[in-house]
Amino acid sequence: MKSILIKIAFLIALMSGYFIVAPLAQTGKKNTALINQIDTMFKYDQFWRKEYLKVQRKEKSVYSDETIQRKWSETDRANEIKAKKIIRKFGYPGYNLIGETSNDFWAIIQHCDDDVPFQEHVLSLMKKEIDKSNASKRNYAYLADRILINKNQKQIYGTQLSRNDKTGKFLPFPLKYPQSVDKLRKQMDLEPLADYVKNFE
Repeated sequence: MKSILIKIAFLIALMSGYFIVAPLAQTGKKNTALINQIDTMFKYDQFWRKEYLKVQRKEKSVYSDETIQRKWSETDRANEIKAKKIIRKFGYPGYNLIGETSNDFWAIIQHCDDDVPFQEHVLSLMKKEIDKSNASKRNYAYLADRILINKNQKQIYGTQLSRNDKTGKFLPFPLKYPQSVDKLRKQMDLEPLADYVKNFE
């Protein structure tokens, strides 16, 4: 259930535009084939999550809940296999290689929850690209928190939320440094935590 909750929270934010990250200007030729591959992966990644949200919101979907859940899992597994091949061949694909599509690749990595060591490996590769202004600090923070929650540890930046079944409101999973969370978020180009949580109301 915890994994489903953070996936739903992430999707709501993504659909609302809170994760849009404008890459720094990067020169050089982009890898069009890789961009197209990741675009396709991301399209399917989002499709089944959107269908799931339709069901949760009592909206019409041509798919049964059982089909959505099955296709969602199958898509995540297939994308994870492809993502691992991309990482082996290119390392973490940053803005200089695939432009804004780098953000979509990160979103796919966010959903590789069944292989936390792989997520940790990608996080370390992302750090190297951030040091070269070739990846998003915001995305790094989200993945770092995602990994900590997947390991049943307290998160640092407060990016991962759970939904209270009684109130319907989203709240952050436990924080490692609650007193300094906004300072830490600012370092990663994130808005104050209270403003972030309001986005889900």
